[in-house]
Amino acid sequence: MDQLTDLKAILHSKRANIYYLEKCRVMQKDGRVLYLTENKDENLYWNIPIANTTVMLLGTGTSITQAAMRMLASAGVLVGFCGGGGTPLFSGCEIEWLNPQSEYRPTEYIQGWLKFWFDDTQRLAVAKVFQKARVDYLRRVWDKDRDLKAENFYPDDSGLAAALDNYAAQIDSAEKTGDLLQREALLTKQLYRYAARATQQSDFTRDHQATDLANGFLNHGNYLAYGLAATTLWVLGIPHGFAVLHGKTRRGALVFDVADLVKDAIVLPWAFVSAKEKMSEQEFRQQILQKFTEHKALDFMFDHVKQQALREIQP
Repeated sequence: MDQLTDLKAILHSKRANIYYLEKCRVMQKDGRVLYLTENKDENLYWNIPIANTTVMLLGTGTSITQAAMRMLASAGVLVGFCGGGGTPLFSGCEIEWLNPQSEYRPTEYIQGWLKFWFDDTQRLAVAKVFQKARVDYLRRVWDKDRDLKAENFYPDDSGLAAALDNYAAQIDSAEKTGDLLQREALLTKQLYRYAARATQQSDFTRDHQATDLANGFLNHGNYLAYGLAATTLWVLGIPHGFAVLHGKTRRGALVFDVADLVKDAIVLPWAFVSAKEKMSEQEFRQQILQKFTEHKALDFMFDHVKQQALREIQP
């Protein structure tokens, strides 16, 4: 087995790691990818297990060598340059990643995706399937997660259950993507209110530019979810421009569609809980990554994108 095959031995859907690095230099040394941190008395090298990594975010004060990028590409690791704390990804405010360059990827998924994508009705049908899956995943995660229940997040709470049931019922009646987006935005506001009330942060207002902990953690966690979504789409060979809900002309829009499958279930509640407990960014990031793994978020993304890509040829 050659080195390239070795580095891709772990399926992307089973990989456990996302790295955010700052104030360090990423390099290749002795056939491994390392990052170097400079201390007052000594320089320290830390190994990165690239074969078990999906995404690497390079924050403030980082640099990377050409040799390291070559090895990361061989292992299929997506790399993004970002601001401090993991947000925003640079390249304006768009979701852009340095994808490993490989055309030896599956063809059936992009071909299946394009079979329905140019038909407005079928594209809307896939968007509806994604939104139903999003609600089902939230119910399942919140019902299963004891840590969330300890923080007063209950999927059978009368107010929340009514909001979820109402949205699920309205999905089928949406006649165009604009209708679905409006209803989705209303549900998200209801989820924010529920989470703010559960964590006693009643004065919360969603603002992407705000500096309070809850807004910052929401931004940070969402970008981690975007990394998983971008990985899913790259592995399956589906370009980010073929969105089903977020707009045909918005760059990277399909990344948003796929990330939405898991954001409400995992990122949203833990952003509020972490803000209440005044966690550091690193503690919050570790919490989110642990929950992504615990609830198999990447598997969930892969399964639903593959199902919809092959929907016409399934019996």
